[in-house]
Amino acid sequence: MKKSLSFLLVLVMLLGITAMVPAEQKELEGEITFWHSFTQGARMEAIQEAANKFMELNPKVTIKMETYSWGDFNTKWNAGLMTGDLPDISTAQGTGEVVEMVNAGVISPVPDLIDEIGRDRFSERALSDMTRDGNNYGVPYYSHAQVMWYRQDLLEANNLEVPTTWKEFYDAAIALTKDGVYGAAVSLSPNDLLGTRYLNFYVQSGGGSLLNDDLSPNLTSELAIEGIKFWLDVYKNCSPAETINYTVLDHATLYYQGLTAFDFNSGFMVSGVQNNRPDLVQYVKCALLPTMNEGDPAYGAETSHIPLVLWNNAKAPEAAKAFLAFLYQEDNYVRFLDAVPVGMLPALKDITTNEKFLANPTVEQFKEEIAIISEAISLGSAIGFEHGPSVQASYLTSQGIVEEMFQDIITNGTEVEVAAQRAQDKLTEIFDTMIN
Repeated sequence: MKKSLSFLLVLVMLLGITAMVPAEQKELEGEITFWHSFTQGARMEAIQEAANKFMELNPKVTIKMETYSWGDFNTKWNAGLMTGDLPDISTAQGTGEVVEMVNAGVISPVPDLIDEIGRDRFSERALSDMTRDGNNYGVPYYSHAQVMWYRQDLLEANNLEVPTTWKEFYDAAIALTKDGVYGAAVSLSPNDLLGTRYLNFYVQSGGGSLLNDDLSPNLTSELAIEGIKFWLDVYKNCSPAETINYTVLDHATLYYQGLTAFDFNSGFMVSGVQNNRPDLVQYVKCALLPTMNEGDPAYGAETSHIPLVLWNNAKAPEAAKAFLAFLYQEDNYVRFLDAVPVGMLPALKDITTNEKFLANPTVEQFKEEIAIISEAISLGSAIGFEHGPSVQASYLTSQGIVEEMFQDIITNGTEVEVAAQRAQDKLTEIFDTMIN
């Protein structure tokens, strides 16, 4: 009797221990097509290295990489809505494109993936910009924000202080337009968003927005008209004429090569100068965006959180999500950020104090600039997202309407108020057609 009882007790204990041991995880398998826009060599190599490591650990998984520029990527996936040629996972050009994808019904919510990586590791603002109807549709991969870049050597040689207001910026840009250097470039290709970006800076600094509270376009307010005229003056008096057709890369290259004294961009400026004019790197500095008046509070007119997304048609969703989570493992993540130090700042809060991240020589050299960009990140949102995530905000920057407006004024002599009204009407039509 006692032996039987002892046997039963041992059996119960063994069963309990067995129940506590997790079942062996199912082996991952399947093919993953990953579309990304990391076209530069260092970033492409870093993301491919991570994919190779993942496939070594999971031999039944194949990851097929396809690389597209940001503009080509948008065209590619929109065409894929008709052809069915769509990826399993991809990057997106900021939170605005995520909203477009959600509106098209092509990507899946990923709250479980965010929880696995660590929800509290991301900023609430970054997650909220990728959230619709309570669902998280993107995982922030890295962050950056627009700030004012300047050449310290040029300012010192001309006894100029770092501008803090738009008037000071304009006066300094005028003074530095000489000796083969332009004060600032104003680039306006309809294939990019720079005209919208500049105008948004100015309007935001005055407490306004390019979208009304009802998300209708707002290009004809007194503040917007003032901003249009301001940037036209900068173009006329401080910028190369040919920049009327420049895209973001063409535009930034002017600063990279030492041909402009000021520029408005993210931390990618550092690597651009390092690769083009290493002799000027020591003079590259940045500041928060100019304010309307001296003493006005700091603001962040444009913050970007570049996300990773999971597509609805993913053939192996579990393997796809596992690979996305793998990209955030410390070694993989820091390796990727190191591909463009200062340009790509961590979306994970704990990585900002990570020893491996901080050990990068460029991160160490530009720690003051990183602090300024980080402040701008905390203050801002994507253009138009000051009203919350919306498709209207995405179309505001992706359709080239504001850029065409500037070109119309410059090329055809159209009055500012007339051109602004036409642009506003075009955007209204696009919003009504694409959304309603």
